[in-house]
Amino acid sequence: MFKLGGIFLGVALKNKNMNDVIYLTKEGLEKLKKEFVELTEVKRSQVARRIKTARDMGDTSENAEYIAAREEQSFIEGKIVELGDILKKAKVSTGSSDGSVYVGCKVTVHIDGDEEVFHIVGAPEADPANRKISHESPLGAALLGKKVGEKIEVEAPVGKLTYTILKVE
Repeated sequence: MFKLGGIFLGVALKNKNMNDVIYLTKEGLEKLKKEFVELTEVKRSQVARRIKTARDMGDTSENAEYIAAREEQSFIEGKIVELGDILKKAKVSTGSSDGSVYVGCKVTVHIDGDEEVFHIVGAPEADPANRKISHESPLGAALLGKKVGEKIEVEAPVGKLTYTILKVE
């Protein structure tokens, strides 16, 4: 059981196996912990006050503020459950001593005459627009465990792409 900010995390998503490990970078774990604390200690009480204020206005069946606040509460509680599950299963990647690609590293690859740098991260941290790719994505999964000089092929919408690993840091 994982405890954070006085709150025990004991919930799980229906689709996930309770024993699944979720790999994260140290930075990613800290960001998720911060978001969890913000939701449980700030946002939850703010929305509860909004609901109370809207309820005090009278009939809630046609009260737009009440309905909006309840929808926000539902979203916040769902996000708390999701983050609680992730944090409970989280394991920070410790890296690799043999120079291979791992969660948390930055890998430089050569593809179609260009060099690209990707940061391999845990699935909850993925942000492809900023070159942070999940280790569970097709490219991330193909890169894991590979070393400088190795080539990988990844199926993409434009066809099969070949990447050559230039640097792992």
